[in-house]
Amino acid sequence: MKRRSVSPFSLSFLDIMFCGFGAVVLLVLILNTDTVKARNAVFADLRSDVVKLEQEVLVGTDNLVEIRNSMEATDKALVDTEGESERVIQKIRELELEVARMSRETLASREHINRLQSDLKSLDEEQKRLGAEAEADRDQGEKIHKFAGEGDRQYLTGLKVGGKRILILVDASASMLDETVINIIRRRNMKDAQKSSAPKWRRALATTDWLISNIPSGAKFQLYTFNTTATPALASSKDKWMSASSREDVDGAIKGLYGVIPEGGTSLYHAFGVAKKLSPRPDNILLVTDGLPTQGRKRPSKTTVSGKERLKHFVAARNALPSSVPVNTILLPMEGDAYAAAAFWRLALDTSGSMITPARDWP
Repeated sequence: MKRRSVSPFSLSFLDIMFCGFGAVVLLVLILNTDTVKARNAVFADLRSDVVKLEQEVLVGTDNLVEIRNSMEATDKALVDTEGESERVIQKIRELELEVARMSRETLASREHINRLQSDLKSLDEEQKRLGAEAEADRDQGEKIHKFAGEGDRQYLTGLKVGGKRILILVDASASMLDETVINIIRRRNMKDAQKSSAPKWRRALATTDWLISNIPSGAKFQLYTFNTTATPALASSKDKWMSASSREDVDGAIKGLYGVIPEGGTSLYHAFGVAKKLSPRPDNILLVTDGLPTQGRKRPSKTTVSGKERLKHFVAARNALPSSVPVNTILLPMEGDAYAAAAFWRLALDTSGSMITPARDWP
């Protein structure tokens, strides 16, 4: 039998398939090798990024810890600062209370000093008066008050201080605190110690002390202060006479006078009304004042009073005065009272008395 010849084109279909499959496998291997390399390269890049991010996370974590520690330290410092602030505020409050306390103590000390000065001056005046009385005792026997001049007239002043029954009326209204209206308003709002040490009031006290020291030793006397009402300097002597030869009566009246605080308005009507209540009637009235009255028998409804209204109150008081009683007026200075000097001068002429406006250094 004849053999067939071998031809390249006579391979079987299976051989061809195997060959093609091998080629595909080879192609896949080649392509897979490139893919693996690319993937490894990408993986390497991504891992590098991951490592970098992990390092950044670690650094951020460390920074976060530091920030938390810093915040804790800041919070602690804030708490300490708030505590210190509270202590400072408390200290300030304590210092303010201490300053207020020291201010009160300083004010109290000043008032105490003023009172001591006033008491010292009063004691000095009392000592001078007692010294004068002692001198009078040596020179005049039982007469305890110095009496200058002859008869019942003091030739130095022209003021009549004699008589058997002498009524002394002292104006103790707010106007006696000063000579000007504005200073009167300022002083009347001060403490009592400052009011009692007002120069004009101290001058009125010295004037009254001089009058008492110059009345005859055998006379009877009475001392009243007046503002809107009339009040005896010695409360127990109301509506009755005291003896000028009695040290108890004289000292009690003067002591009561020095305890009076000037305040309120002026009613001359009530002052002259005292003369009607005393029995027997006075035969001499010594009046220490600084101007016309600001009210009559009753308190006025208005807060201000004109010069003509004051003159009207004066005339009403004059009409209430007992007849045949001389009125001797010592008129102290006061601004804005134009009718005062003429009115009291007319009163002196009508009652056979006298009126003086003494110098600032009198008596």
